[in-house]
Amino acid sequence: MLTKHITRQTSKNSYTFVYSTMATPISLSLSSLPSKSQQLVRNERRMLAASDDGAMTKLIQSTHAPDGRFVDVKPILQVIDNVLHHIIPNIDHAMNGGTGHIDALDDRTNSYVIDGALDALAYIVHKICCEVSCKCSGGGDAHATTMGILNMLSNYSWDAKVVLTLAAFAVNFGEFWLIVQLCTSNSLAKSVALLKQLPDILEHSQTLKPHFDALNKLINAMIDVTKCIVEFTELPSEFISIDVPPLSTAMAHIPTATYWIIWSVVACAAQITGLVGMGHEFITSTSEAWELSSLAHKVSSIHEHLQSLLHICYQRIDEEKLMEAFEDFRRTIETPQMDNLKILLKIFRKEETYYLLNPDKTKVLNDVLRRKQVLLLISDLDISQEEIRVLEALYKGERVSCELNYEILWLPIVDRSTWNDGYEQKFLSLQSIMPWYTVNHPFAIEPAVIKYIMEVWGFVKKPIAVTLDPKGKVLCPNALNMMWIWGNSAFPFSSEKEESFWKAEAWTLELLVDRLEPNLPTWVSQQKVVCFYGGVQMEWIESFTTATKGVAKALDIGLEMVYVGKNNAKERVKKITGLIKEKQLSHAWEDDNVWFFWNRLESMLYSKTQHGKTIENDAIKQEVLTMLAYDGSENGWAVFFSGSDEMVRANGDKVISSMESFDEWEKLAKQMGFIPALRKQLEGITDNHHCTRLILPENSGGIPERVQCAECGRPMEMYFMYRCCVE
Repeated sequence: MLTKHITRQTSKNSYTFVYSTMATPISLSLSSLPSKSQQLVRNERRMLAASDDGAMTKLIQSTHAPDGRFVDVKPILQVIDNVLHHIIPNIDHAMNGGTGHIDALDDRTNSYVIDGALDALAYIVHKICCEVSCKCSGGGDAHATTMGILNMLSNYSWDAKVVLTLAAFAVNFGEFWLIVQLCTSNSLAKSVALLKQLPDILEHSQTLKPHFDALNKLINAMIDVTKCIVEFTELPSEFISIDVPPLSTAMAHIPTATYWIIWSVVACAAQITGLVGMGHEFITSTSEAWELSSLAHKVSSIHEHLQSLLHICYQRIDEEKLMEAFEDFRRTIETPQMDNLKILLKIFRKEETYYLLNPDKTKVLNDVLRRKQVLLLISDLDISQEEIRVLEALYKGERVSCELNYEILWLPIVDRSTWNDGYEQKFLSLQSIMPWYTVNHPFAIEPAVIKYIMEVWGFVKKPIAVTLDPKGKVLCPNALNMMWIWGNSAFPFSSEKEESFWKAEAWTLELLVDRLEPNLPTWVSQQKVVCFYGGVQMEWIESFTTATKGVAKALDIGLEMVYVGKNNAKERVKKITGLIKEKQLSHAWEDDNVWFFWNRLESMLYSKTQHGKTIENDAIKQEVLTMLAYDGSENGWAVFFSGSDEMVRANGDKVISSMESFDEWEKLAKQMGFIPALRKQLEGITDNHHCTRLILPENSGGIPERVQCAECGRPMEMYFMYRCCVE
């Protein structure tokens, strides 16, 4: 229990408060005090113990009867802050043996504004000054004095009560310190100090240092709490209500905080008044300093609590502002516009200059994109070099040659809370290699737009490209899928264009491979069987390629084999590609082609899902899922084409088993042809024990809710997997 004791020096008309957490007060004897003083101590102790309970709160609230008068406390508080923060450094300077005085701060107050704010308040400030001075000089009851001031200020708001009381203290303390500071150099100040019998503060600085150190700490704590109370009153009512938490919780604590600020003013004034009339007799007890230190701790605790509530309030305000900006952006982007400029402007923070970097890396205003078809390329800082290079080929190659009028603007989405120099350099490095428009900095993007990008456009981690037409209409929430599949032929990259392309598409060799294999047209014209295979087990690759070549030779058919690697296994694939080329086992693609092959397959899946296609009603989606499931396993796989559309595929175990048992179906192959015979052979192989896995990154196109096993056709179970693969 925090208790309080009072010692009174009747000869010097001063008293002190001492707070203790000990059962027995330190070095204070009540026996020497008059019986009235002993009763005063007991009363004060009870009031302090009860100061934070419900009854005391009600007592404080009972003094509050605001009449609606407005007090502009900010300029007054600015002057108070200026006064007290001029004094405190000078005290520290003097207590540490300095001479003369220092100006701690430049006076930046606006006298005209201050005069207006204080014009009608000078009397009440003077009245508080007199109340505090008289009660402290007469050894009055601190609680009674505090309640008296609260009653005096009953018609004012809580923030005005603390600011006006603090203003009165600043006047008293400022006058006191001016005399102390000037008495050695100014005859008028010296005479006043003599009449007041003030001690030579500078000469006896070491004796008085603990008192002034404690005084400084309490003053700083008082200012902090006062600023906090004022800040609560300035919170924007359109974003936070005073009637609901967290602001209602904070406002319930402000009356008690106000009480303690006024109590602290009385305590500080008592210490200063105690020096009047001392002459060269100094306070040698540490009780006064300890009292102020204890009170400073109490007030600092109040500040910490209010500050935490203020932080929660600001969080709530930020959330409300974010939702308001989010809805504003939603309305803007869903409302027909004359052009795309309004939407482009809303993407960026209002306080940011609307600069972009153009392809030449010079700053331009974003109105350069006005009335142009714009692809908003949205990614984090982990966008791959392969993605940039493939997109660059489309942007700088076909776009220019075909005179397609669209631009790309990169919007990097980053976590601002973890931003550091490393991420800054990574951003600048990516920005430098992108041949299209980029934001000047990731922080320039409006947080509400980031929220919209993630919640409405579905961005998670995998890059997307949102198509805006020249009027700002969203044509497609992710055009990257169709760009990877059909390139610039999908221009203007609308969802309608994407759907029309799918209606004309079938599962063919051209759709699977596109232009990744330059020799493909020649092989098809020569009626060769083309095999694409993957996996990362070199032993299987050698066995499979050797056995398959043997079958082709026995059937006297042309065969071309191409190794397409494995998704997200760049270093392993690179090593195996080198071995395949060294041993001349087959053709093998380079890194960019391997990445693009698997990325196109994923894009096909996401595109189909985005258009509502299911495996039951879409053969292409079923084939894509089967290919991706093959890649999800650690074993190899192969797909064979004869011509454009005759096809058979199988996992690694089945296909190598068929090749190694070729003598069983050789006769059938010579009758039916290689692919029909292989298909029949594969159908005859039963595999009761298998584990098929399909690994898909989360994407704006959505994840298929139902997937059939490529081996047995049963529905696959869905699991969540978190993966970090660094190769």
